[in-house]
Amino acid sequence: MSKSESDAATCCAPLNGPPMAEDEAVELAAVFKALADPVRLRLLNLIASAAGGEACVCDLTGPFEVSAPTISHHLKVLRQAGLIKGERRGTWVYYRLVPEALTRMSGLLALPVPA
Repeated sequence: MSKSESDAATCCAPLNGPPMAEDEAVELAAVFKALADPVRLRLLNLIASAAGGEACVCDLTGPFEVSAPTISHHLKVLRQAGLIKGERRGTWVYYRLVPEALTRMSGLLALPVPA
């Protein structure tokens, strides 16, 4: 073993699990891309903090200085990324988080950081 290999072995901790597959990386990149917008982050936060774990679209348009169609577009992006689900009840659509998607993302972000 060369000195550089020896140095790398002592300073770099081995992976705690298998490396991420390319298809999983592509899928997760789409999720993070969906979150890479301030309006969508705020929408996700509003839905997450809503009483009962769901928010009516009628409650999601007021806090923003964008049109209702723009909010609908952002909600569609979050739905397509698998972060939220919508359920129509009469005239309104109610949105809730998809817990598995958030757990998956938080697991990725909770990896130990080397010292």
